[in-house]
Amino acid sequence: MAIDRPDGISSTMFTDSHCHLNFPELLSDLSAIRQAMSAAQVDRALCICTTLEGFATVHRLATDYGNFWATLGVHPDNEGVKEPSLQDLLSLGRLPRVVGIGETGLDYFRLGERSIADMAWQRERFRTHIRAARQLALPLVIHTRSASSDTLAILREEGEDGTPGSAGGVFHCFTETAEVARAALDLGFYISFSGILTFKSAQDLRDVAAFVPIDRLLIETDSPYLAPVPYRGKTNNPSLVALVAAQLAEIRHCKLERIGEITSRNFEMLFKGVLR
Repeated sequence: MAIDRPDGISSTMFTDSHCHLNFPELLSDLSAIRQAMSAAQVDRALCICTTLEGFATVHRLATDYGNFWATLGVHPDNEGVKEPSLQDLLSLGRLPRVVGIGETGLDYFRLGERSIADMAWQRERFRTHIRAARQLALPLVIHTRSASSDTLAILREEGEDGTPGSAGGVFHCFTETAEVARAALDLGFYISFSGILTFKSAQDLRDVAAFVPIDRLLIETDSPYLAPVPYRGKTNNPSLVALVAAQLAEIRHCKLERIGEITSRNFEMLFKGVLR
């Protein structure tokens, strides 16, 4: 498979704070993806876990390659998979190169015939992740879709308010309102933007990206999904995070180098394990 990569990007280094390199469409072309990352000056990536069954592959990516790290978690959308116990998360979360807990959170987008009350299992799963993150002193990687009020409420109920002892973390692939962004920032969380930021229909999101404090910004691909313009609709990969950075630089009226530097530094500040 040919790997799309941006051309004309400067020598600034970029960090993809959220990708799924263990998914088959990316894992099968890992060598080409790594070459494309190098060409686009994307020097680091965080490999995100979405099931306990898939954790071994995610973790192996982090241990096999010095510029990859791993998280541990079960995505709120995943049903019919091994349910994570607190002990599961605590034991696996202590393994080398695991630097975050998630992807976790709430997703009410595909309720179907179910009600929000029926999603109690999802809320309990989320609480388990928060409790593990707090005990491990690892940041949370938060997914929220059509569920921001409950997501924020549960974080507060579990003690996530930005004070000492909080796990903190990032609201990844942010698509919510400015009000939700403000609430997440007030709780001490970072905000990460994906290729959606480049979509023509995403002006409201660009407005949010304009006001988030620069020291709370992260960039990501969420690959293999959400490839930025002009690759929209194609398989995404971490090399294309440079295009998210370019869009963010335009929004913030600053140089691309500044976005690369600050988002990479923010990544290090949040995921402190990458510096060990």
